[in-house]
Amino acid sequence: MAPSEPLAPPNREWGRSLLSLLAWVLLALVLRWLVLEPRWIPSGSMLPTLQLQDRVLVEKVSRRLHRPQAPGAVVVFHPPPALQAAGYDPDAALIKRVVAVAGDSVEVSGGRLLRNGEVADPDWAGAPMDYDFGPVTVPAHHLLVLGDNRNASLDSHLWGPLPETEVIGRAFWRYWPLQRFGPIRFSQPVAGL
Repeated sequence: MAPSEPLAPPNREWGRSLLSLLAWVLLALVLRWLVLEPRWIPSGSMLPTLQLQDRVLVEKVSRRLHRPQAPGAVVVFHPPPALQAAGYDPDAALIKRVVAVAGDSVEVSGGRLLRNGEVADPDWAGAPMDYDFGPVTVPAHHLLVLGDNRNASLDSHLWGPLPETEVIGRAFWRYWPLQRFGPIRFSQPVAGL
């Protein structure tokens, strides 16, 4: 019979397991802080694109690399200063669609979104807007964000352009509910807009 290797003391094995667990937890925290973050949809402001209680993934890499957000991107952001002054928690997160970037002139007139004097195509709205807004020129380092459910959304048409520094990241993937699992698709523009 070959001599068997001595068994590791139970404390040593437990210590290795704990170290391995701590390494995985640390890796998960670093990934969440720097790369990817799960979020849930608390309101109907992004209907029909995002439903109440949908769970989405938010990528943070493009923001950390200072890549610009383009019209159509769905962004998650901290409340801008105007909302914080009204009592919103600065650590809260909101979600809206970018409809214009720095230098764009934006207006809502006759239920239509106009960007730089032309009807925005696509518009991404769930229904024609029942308000007028602008024209407003988006300042440098700001975005104009609107909910897809424009008539029931607390967004830039009420509190102004969003400073890019408030952006947490871009929502790109819905992981719950499973029947809608996949990339976040744009809502269809309303016919006749």
